Amino acid sequence: MEIKKMAMAGTLESSDIQIMLSAGTNGYEFELESDVAKQFGDQIKATITSVLQAYAIDNAKISVVDKGALDLVIKARAVTAVQRALEIVDTPNWEVL
Repeated sequence: MEIKKMAMAGTLESSDIQIMLSAGTNGYEFELESDVAKQFGDQIKATITSVLQAYAIDNAKISVVDKGALDLVIKARAVTAVQRALEIVDTPNWEVL
């Protein structure tokens, strides 16, 4: 699927994560800002990538600002951002969840 518009989910509050998605042309292009990027950066990217793959998105620019979010919060924010970017908020893909 192709991203139709730029979309964002999450906040910059403690224990949350803000994910912004926009259309890309060269696979997944991550920009990650996190105090724990050295320890958990790969896991954060893997969680977001798994959501993108579940929605069959092949190309995306992903901007992430992590404030210590747990994995389940990362997944929830990624799903929300993807649904907004694909404009399917009113008809979510329940199989992905």
